[in-house]
Amino acid sequence: MYIPRAIEKTILEMSAQFRVVLLTGPRQCGKSTLFKHLAETDKSCNRAYVTLDDLNQRKLAKADPALFIETHRAPVFIDEIQYAPEILPYIKMRVDQENERGMYWLSGSQMFQTMKGVTESLAGRVGIVRMLGFSRSEIIGYESTPFDTSHERLRKRFERVPTLNLHEVFSMIHRGTLPELYAFPNIKTDSFYSSYLSTYIKRDVRDLTQVADETTFVDFLTAVAARTSEPLVMEDLAREVGISNPTVKRWLSILATSGLIVLLPAYHKNVLKRAVKMPKLHFLDLGLAAHLLKWNSPETLEAGAMAGRFFESWVFSEIYKSFLNSGLEPPLFYYRDKQKNEIDLLLLQDGIVHPVEIKKTASPGYNSVINFRQLAALDTLTNEQRVTVGDGCVLCMISEPLPESARNWYIPAWLV
Repeated sequence: MYIPRAIEKTILEMSAQFRVVLLTGPRQCGKSTLFKHLAETDKSCNRAYVTLDDLNQRKLAKADPALFIETHRAPVFIDEIQYAPEILPYIKMRVDQENERGMYWLSGSQMFQTMKGVTESLAGRVGIVRMLGFSRSEIIGYESTPFDTSHERLRKRFERVPTLNLHEVFSMIHRGTLPELYAFPNIKTDSFYSSYLSTYIKRDVRDLTQVADETTFVDFLTAVAARTSEPLVMEDLAREVGISNPTVKRWLSILATSGLIVLLPAYHKNVLKRAVKMPKLHFLDLGLAAHLLKWNSPETLEAGAMAGRFFESWVFSEIYKSFLNSGLEPPLFYYRDKQKNEIDLLLLQDGIVHPVEIKKTASPGYNSVINFRQLAALDTLTNEQRVTVGDGCVLCMISEPLPESARNWYIPAWLV
């Protein structure tokens, strides 16, 4: 059964605007299924489909890219584009000749090397869309819109979105977000992620990282999962895994490019003199993170020492996807200073900073917003540097939206 994806509208808008659309995202997040569904439902054209997973097609594309493009005339969907970047210059020549919108739909998982070729060959011709696994809105069939702290918007969502208790949240966290896990509910997550991990390393990582010992990379991935929702200290990560700082930096870049993690930038201004600049790490595929860290059930994860951090990363990932699914770059940061005062999330829009705290508890209390005052210095900025501190919220397991003050609200986390 096909589950509609929130990003469908964004892709169709890109296809009407650009001659080429490139859809990127983690392996098995549903890219091919989505493009095939859109092609089947588009009555305006008969879009062909070819995958470079087919070794014969891949051989043709690499050996004679001009013939490949001539054989597969637009409009066409070319899957797994990373296996034959040689065809990109020929796509450029064809779209320049014909100048039609939506001629080529391209998708790929392993985009580390391909993105350079795309940006060089198809600059100004390609719309790039990033896709992740299911959001909760997609799973329950509810409209997905970019997150904001508007109390009115959140109250409207409260009237329509089904509630979740904490156990249901952790069941969702533990299962992960990849479509196959929802298409086949009886799949055991442990065996699924064992296979997924093997495929990811063998097909997407080994050749790029020149990993001689795959165990080292799994150790690295496990150490990264253990640091979800924590500020990133590369030196500590390098020391734990036994690799160099440059290797840590390169491998983190691969994880970020492949959509497994986000390095959330720190927010700092000159007036926030004590703010640190290290990014905060969020693991996006929390089902994989739970598998790596041997949390074998939702119950043990919920009761475990990392429950709060997994909960924070889950809420963050839902907010992050709400922007990607609308074709927007997520305007998200976090704040931390040298005294370890921290605000989990800052939403920056139109010169206004909205502080957000994320708590697993159902009764967060006054201390949950106390660090919002660290942003007061921003209101002293003038002219073009001015940044206003706007309404904030605490996303938690409260049963309904309630005001903490005139500017800050307690909001059920499952409303995002």
